[in-house]
Amino acid sequence: MECVVQGIIETQHVEALEILLQGLCGVHKQSLRIHELCLKSVPNLGLVASEIRLLCDLEQPEPAWTVRHVGGPMRGAGAEQISVLVRPMQESKISKNALRLFYSLGYKLDHEQLRVGFAFHFQRGAQITVTVSSINKMLKPHAIDDAVPVTPGIQLVEVTAPASSENYNEVVASVTSFCEYLAPLLHLSKPGVSTGVVPTAAAAAASLMSDGGGTK
Repeated sequence: MECVVQGIIETQHVEALEILLQGLCGVHKQSLRIHELCLKSVPNLGLVASEIRLLCDLEQPEPAWTVRHVGGPMRGAGAEQISVLVRPMQESKISKNALRLFYSLGYKLDHEQLRVGFAFHFQRGAQITVTVSSINKMLKPHAIDDAVPVTPGIQLVEVTAPASSENYNEVVASVTSFCEYLAPLLHLSKPGVSTGVVPTAAAAAASLMSDGGGTK
């Protein structure tokens, strides 16, 4: 299970966001370059359509592959009242031959993308990961070197934290509390809820750049 929120920021303000995150997290950023393939099942694999994602970490000396399955969001009155999406998620390391395996099982490639940016991993009431990345589409299958931005000038910011059915309320509280520190630069909400660029971003970015991000 995981807790997740997303938002967008203009590329011109990403450096200011990085300064803010560095001060808040107290750890160094890690470069991010991930080739992501979305596979969907065909009807003969069951009544309910299945979607999985194969992630190839291109920042590793040898590309490392992971398979990831994300379930539907938590439902109910309690879920509607919180600003963080809670959903089941399973992830596992796999070999580089996994794509061939899933094709043989009847899965088909739906789309693929290249995410390029950076990430911060830190402990703040929960094990939180913040990723800031541009989303790039392939002009030809698997042609990552020719990938082009889906939304030029805009980058995706995602905050995630692992959780369980026993502690997700505490994790939601930690993620919500952390996101408040980023509010001047961007608004984070449940995936699929578009909030756009916040009007205070330019002023907040200018302040951060002028003082070097003096976040204590």
